Amino acid sequence: MAKETLKTASVLAFERKLDPSDAVFFAGDWSAREQASAWKPVAVREKSVRGTISNRLKSKEQNDPAKLDAAIQNPNLQTVDVAALPHDADTLKVQFTLRVIGGVGVPAACNDAAYREKLRATVDGYLHQHGLAELSRRYAANLANGRFLWRNRAGAEQVEIRIAHWRDGNAAAQWTFSAHQHSLRELSAPESEADNVQAVAALIHSGLSGTTPLLLQVTAFLRIGVGQEVFPSQELILERGRGDKSKTLYDVDGVAAIHSQKIGNALRTVDTWYDGAADNGPIAVEPYGSVTTQGKAYRQPRDKQDFYNLLDAWVIKDAVPPPEQQHFVIATLIRGGVFGDTD
Repeated sequence: MAKETLKTASVLAFERKLDPSDAVFFAGDWSAREQASAWKPVAVREKSVRGTISNRLKSKEQNDPAKLDAAIQNPNLQTVDVAALPHDADTLKVQFTLRVIGGVGVPAACNDAAYREKLRATVDGYLHQHGLAELSRRYAANLANGRFLWRNRAGAEQVEIRIAHWRDGNAAAQWTFSAHQHSLRELSAPESEADNVQAVAALIHSGLSGTTPLLLQVTAFLRIGVGQEVFPSQELILERGRGDKSKTLYDVDGVAAIHSQKIGNALRTVDTWYDGAADNGPIAVEPYGSVTTQGKAYRQPRDKQDFYNLLDAWVIKDAVPPPEQQHFVIATLIRGGVFGDTD
């Protein structure tokens, strides 16, 4: 009897192994970073503004001064959400927790036993040959460099990141980083903080490799100036009615916050193994290398560099990808998702 051909399971799903919470915003003074009671929540409030026309005009309107004057006289009234520091605080505090879970490469759901065994053997081979040290180092670098702060990081005079390992309800260890000294493009640390980044990477490695979940608490202090605007996540409202707010910011029980999904996106911005990385820098690990802000997918299926082609070649066809593409495949499994084959 001929040997049955191995196929990708039609039901194949993985749980994410880096599980961040929402990041909440607090306001205080830079000199009071050690005083937990000195920090007050940053609230989201509404603001009504009268804007002017600024969009690109249609070609028939560009040469008609009367139409432009009429448009200017028609006010652009809008209500938006804003979040800002009070005028007695110069520092933003952003805090979230990160749970690191083991079992990399073990599917949460798989309806094909033969495929599950082959997948497990493939991942075990990667772990034996390469381990998770490189991926852990990159995740640690994105914690230390404050990438998860997004637009808030760019406007800050000083950014201090504190990472604490929580165990049995207490901080077992803590490391402090100066985020602006770390390279966002190279995912590298200055020599003075390299040992601390390596210590955090080793901790993440132990969480991904072990059987006991690891919990980290990440706290960032950003000195941005009294009264300055801060930038929590913006909510996506699919159906806005006339008169609704044109911008809605995210809050947790009234406290401005960044979505956990956005935190996760920043942490997994470790993919420098795609074509064009030398010019574009690291992008978030996604099956097709999607970057929504650029409207571009850097891992096109036609180039056989997307997650599905690489995974199928590796598991089904025993065509082992280059080491850097193996890193990408395993990082996508750590990201989690539903990857089953469909007709």
